[in-house]
Amino acid sequence: MRVAFVSLFTPHHGDTSPRRRTRRIARQLADRGHDVTWLCAQWWGGDHGTFTEDGIDYRRVVADPDPAGFAARLPAALRRGDPDVVHAVNSPPGGALAAATSRPIHRAPVVVDWWRDRSEDGPIAYRLLARRADALVAPARTVATRVREHGAPDDAVETIPESVDLDLVESAPVDDRFDVVYSRRLDRHANVESFLLGLAELREADWSAAVIGDGPERSAAEATAAELRIADRVRFLGDLPVAERVEVFKGAHVFAQTALQEAFASDLLWALACGCVGLVEYQAGSSAHELVEGDDRATLVTSPQELATAFRDAAARPRRTVGEGFETYGRRPILERYLERYRSLLAERGRL
Repeated sequence: MRVAFVSLFTPHHGDTSPRRRTRRIARQLADRGHDVTWLCAQWWGGDHGTFTEDGIDYRRVVADPDPAGFAARLPAALRRGDPDVVHAVNSPPGGALAAATSRPIHRAPVVVDWWRDRSEDGPIAYRLLARRADALVAPARTVATRVREHGAPDDAVETIPESVDLDLVESAPVDDRFDVVYSRRLDRHANVESFLLGLAELREADWSAAVIGDGPERSAAEATAAELRIADRVRFLGDLPVAERVEVFKGAHVFAQTALQEAFASDLLWALACGCVGLVEYQAGSSAHELVEGDDRATLVTSPQELATAFRDAAARPRRTVGEGFETYGRRPILERYLERYRSLLAERGRL
């Protein structure tokens, strides 16, 4: 199958969750023998228009990341590439919208992977995109609801979550230095303060905690830990590669998720797969609660005080280094869901 990924930006322009998700899917498809191209702004050096890495052929549509120029030139690039399926991202929306509106030219169905809304993109473009894409994929039900609110037909929207490498979870060593872990980029939505306030309620108990991640709010979080007089019990580890995070998750007893906004709580999923007891502070802008619904080893809370109580209750639960029931989140099953969506669209058009 020939799959063309449409995203102005790649992880080479800057690492973000939706770009990582797109690259992972593209790499997995290439590993399975599919013909994968990524239409984007140039990120490599030199004046050649293509660059191949990890089985993905990156093709320059624009030299610089210009959204308007990208949208204008994309239909011709798609026609030249002659893909079977177009896999686009929702932000910036111009590229995906150009792919959907130029379907009579390239004739391939357009699947839009919708990570989250961005205020700078504008509601008009989102409404047009939600109505014109052949299929829309969201990482969580919370995001899927938002896509339907933009006008997407119910049957066009499918929830396909993030995935984890279960082989890595199974084989990774155990780093048992910490009882409780928080892991996320430390930006203005991180809300590490709730995590630290919950821990501060348990000053008299015997525990150690780790905060994984870096970002503009790290110094403020470290200052909060000092003000709460728990700085000697909380280690700020900075950014860690996923393999090292998995080692910490396997050794920890509890993972706490308190972020204000999260399209998909990827590190929470990794931690649950590593056997952690999951504690999630409900936030209207986060889909994290979806991962713990119906999980008897997880608790949903609404305040730091409730989080402290949940920490105490979690101590009674057995420790595990591998979670149960996460097979459906494996790399292969999640990729198969994308392939099933592609095939169903092609079958509808008599092209399979």
